[in-house]
Amino acid sequence: MSEHYEDRSERLAQYMIEHNATVRSAAGHFGISKSTVHKDLTTTLKQRNRGLYLEVKKLLDTNKAERHFRGGEATRLKYLERREQKIAAEQK
Repeated sequence: MSEHYEDRSERLAQYMIEHNATVRSAAGHFGISKSTVHKDLTTTLKQRNRGLYLEVKKLLDTNKAERHFRGGEATRLKYLERREQKIAAEQK
């Protein structure tokens, strides 16, 4: 395995832990796909740095447990924004 990928897995883990980031936000920050982030963290990092892997795994598990809340909040905000736009359009 290339040193580049192994370094990236550790940088991804550090970023996610420091920023309490999601896989999606880490992927955007590093300019790679969510699949690549997940693969780097769960496979490459697990082999390279077990301690860091265990730390980031806690964060991944927490994010997975909370994702339905984030999705629900995003949907609520979407419809709230649509409602406000409709009201604003009716007032014109």
